[in-house]
Amino acid sequence: METKKYKYELRLYIAGKTAKSQTALHNLQKYCEEYLEGEYKIEVIDLLIKPQLAEGDQIFAVPTLVRKVPEPIRKIIGDLSNEEKVLVGLNIRPTIANG
Repeated sequence: METKKYKYELRLYIAGKTAKSQTALHNLQKYCEEYLEGEYKIEVIDLLIKPQLAEGDQIFAVPTLVRKVPEPIRKIIGDLSNEEKVLVGLNIRPTIANG
């Protein structure tokens, strides 16, 4: 079976089910559905369960979003509520309809 290649591979680091972590996940899913439909994969890593995974991506704060693919790797810290900052940070250019 062929593994699907995604244009965007995103990893969201959280620490438990805090309000900030839940907000970050909700916002990320919303942006991905809106701008990257079918082109992305989100992996959520709870550092309370797997703290050893923080080292690989050098995570110092949570929630942190890491864009693994496409390179270069980019990180955004926080609850991802600032849509423009997230889109710029992930290098996603929303198509703005002129009208």
